[in-house]
Amino acid sequence: MRELLLVRYGEIFLKGLNRPVFIRALVKRIKRALQDMHATVWVNDSRIFVSDVPDMDECVRRVTKVFGVHSVCPAVEMGKDDFDAICNQAIAMMSGLKGSFKVIARRSDKRYPLDSMAIGRELGHRILESNPALTVDVKNPDHIMNVEIRDHAYLYVQVIPAVGGMPVGTNGRATLLLSGGIDSPVAGWMIAKRGVQINAVHFHSYPYTSDRAKEKVLDLARIISESCCGIRVHIVPFTKIQMEIHEKCPDEYSTLIMRRYMMRIAERVALQERSEALITGESIGQVASQTMAALGTTDCVVNMPVFRPLIGFDKVEIIDIAKKIGTFETSSLPYEDCCTVFTPRHPATNPKMDKILEGESKLDSEALIEEAIAGIEIVTC
Repeated sequence: MRELLLVRYGEIFLKGLNRPVFIRALVKRIKRALQDMHATVWVNDSRIFVSDVPDMDECVRRVTKVFGVHSVCPAVEMGKDDFDAICNQAIAMMSGLKGSFKVIARRSDKRYPLDSMAIGRELGHRILESNPALTVDVKNPDHIMNVEIRDHAYLYVQVIPAVGGMPVGTNGRATLLLSGGIDSPVAGWMIAKRGVQINAVHFHSYPYTSDRAKEKVLDLARIISESCCGIRVHIVPFTKIQMEIHEKCPDEYSTLIMRRYMMRIAERVALQERSEALITGESIGQVASQTMAALGTTDCVVNMPVFRPLIGFDKVEIIDIAKKIGTFETSSLPYEDCCTVFTPRHPATNPKMDKILEGESKLDSEALIEEAIAGIEIVTC
């Protein structure tokens, strides 16, 4: 008999003949999440198992963050031939519990002498005899004793929810414009949850933004990296571009022109990373540069799709997700962001393209972009 972790997936079940591809991808991601724990991860009969774990609590914490995992169950594996031993183990696992319960038995080994109904009936009877604090409720029980008869018998009571989604890397690549705010880490997390491998671009305006502000962004990348299975962050020196815009372009258009340069640079990084789309944390009307008209002026400078998963969310909804995924506290640290540098007093909310182009005509765009790209620092989180 040994303790192990039974890992359950959800949406992957719908993949038909392609299901093995997604299961292999999920196993790879689980192994990566546990690589320093030297755990054993394997697949058997459509179930994923993790054994030889030095710290089960830490293993559960990590695996529940892996996209594609629907839930995990700390379980006991034992021989299936001695049914009395299985019953005794189930009784031990249910001892000390109060309230209602039921038994769910599954038998993938159809040669087993007892069918699922008989296993559940006998186990329930013995558990009731041994623990008078329990009652049976088959519709809405407080506890469920699960027994699966496969090559071995697997018993578990606790089912711990995980993040769900699809295994990272099964749905292409995208590049996230990552700031130090609340929105962009949430946007990246949401797209990665659909199986997209993400990398990130951060615009750093030293000395207007400090090294601590940069480290804050890398901390955010490390937090979401637990689910995203590693993120390469491209830190772009952006001070010169912002200074040029501030000095030469109309003040009310400076933020929009800055955003357009960010998109151009992010697209070039995305192409280097073999990404197929950009991701931003924008939502309609949240700030002046996120009106419908303003978003249109930033989208038109790139040729790849721009994903905005938060486009219809309000700030409270975004904060709720940030708290759920663990980025809110870090995002709330009071370190400056390049988007707050040279902020115009009255930004344009209904911008005119001719005014934007007139402002940009005063800049040596290609030289500025090439210089910024040449100075990129790449950090793997």
